[in-house]
Amino acid sequence: MQAVRFLESNPIVYRLGFFSRTLDACIVLIGAAIAFSMRFDIFMSWTQPIMVLVAFNTAMSAILFPALGIYKASDRDSLWHVAMRIIVGWTTVFVIGIAFMVAVQQAFSVSRLWCCAWFAVTLALLIMVRSANHRLFRVAKSHTRVKMKPVAIVGANAYSRQLIEKLNRTPTGGFKCVSVFDDTPEAEQFTCGLPVVRSLDALAVAVRGGVIDELWLVTFREEARIQAILHEFKHEFVNIRFIPNVEGSPLFNHAVDEVIGVPAINLLASPPADHRFLPKEVFDRLFAAAALISILPLMIAIAIMVKLSSPGPVFFRQWRKGVNGNKFQIYKFRTMVVHAEDAGKLTQARRHDPRVTAVGAFLRRMSLDELPQFINVLRGEMSVVGPRPHALQHDEQYKDLVHGYMCRYRIKPGITGWAQINGYRGETDHIDKMQCRVALDLNYIENWTFSLDLKIVLLTLLRGFRGLHAY
Repeated sequence: MQAVRFLESNPIVYRLGFFSRTLDACIVLIGAAIAFSMRFDIFMSWTQPIMVLVAFNTAMSAILFPALGIYKASDRDSLWHVAMRIIVGWTTVFVIGIAFMVAVQQAFSVSRLWCCAWFAVTLALLIMVRSANHRLFRVAKSHTRVKMKPVAIVGANAYSRQLIEKLNRTPTGGFKCVSVFDDTPEAEQFTCGLPVVRSLDALAVAVRGGVIDELWLVTFREEARIQAILHEFKHEFVNIRFIPNVEGSPLFNHAVDEVIGVPAINLLASPPADHRFLPKEVFDRLFAAAALISILPLMIAIAIMVKLSSPGPVFFRQWRKGVNGNKFQIYKFRTMVVHAEDAGKLTQARRHDPRVTAVGAFLRRMSLDELPQFINVLRGEMSVVGPRPHALQHDEQYKDLVHGYMCRYRIKPGITGWAQINGYRGETDHIDKMQCRVALDLNYIENWTFSLDLKIVLLTLLRGFRGLHAY
């Protein structure tokens, strides 16, 4: 599990594993070509049975290699173990391929010498590449410093003591227990010498001061205390997890995560690093780069129009919250005359707003003022698809009024989103509009798939960015 968790937390190592599968499929094809040139004239064309066997074995290697443990990454494995896994894996694939050719009565149409040469050449190439990959894994891990997240355990009992001891034995897990929150007199006997925090106010100071990144609850018996903790930190980006003592008890709840080998039920936690999100990250950067290149003439024309419409800068920049509450400056084309507002106050644009210029009104209606946000996507601050980031003043206004409002910032904000294509964009003059928008955003987060992102992008392109409430 530690190796898997290391892969998830290290993008360089993870990509090595990700591309290894594609590389191995290419090696199977290259081995077949080399064997063919060794056995036959290099200019001879491949027969249909040979092409069928090569295609079948290539597909089977992509299916069976992961199941046979070819891509298990562990610094404790020796090169001998790596080589043995490859020998077993490639031999299994090859035997199944020969059995398939026998079943379709094409085995006698394939050269036996070519088959032997293909098996040997491909096996040698796979062992060489996998050994190099194993070496790269060990080098990358040795140069990677695991960032230890400070943890406070809520509740002092025998299980919390076991948890602290396990954390101390698992330094590569990425977590370090720094304190225990409990107000009972006998708390010290379960803390292994760690300091005891006895008041919620003191715990809040530690969390907001960055001393604690995660709270692990080891008991749900004191419901009032748990509710007080959830209420106190509902606007903070501290991860709150329930760590149940369920040794020997089967769990079938999909909300259960695993941390240092023990089950944890996420109550308020950001999505973990996951290979499923890699296509989204790659798509964001490629789509943003392609969009900026293709719309560059349009953006230049808009910039000239904005500059001529009224005195002031071309771009409007404003601080917004990103993933996990990290602030960034969002880019838009300026659509209003330059003006000043009272500190802490931000007035949304309304219908026939005198601050909006004629050019700005057109840009807002067509959402062309949002185009510079592809720069934010390219910088990794935003995603193409995700909940729309609101102004900081609006976050303060709605976080206590709309249930789950701040949970929108557990993922990257987006240029377009599920709420926007369902008509919820522009002014939120009534609280129910914001409630519906947040509900759609949370539904998107809970049911995210890469195909859903593609659907939202397609619908945005087909329907356009126009909206009845965008003015």
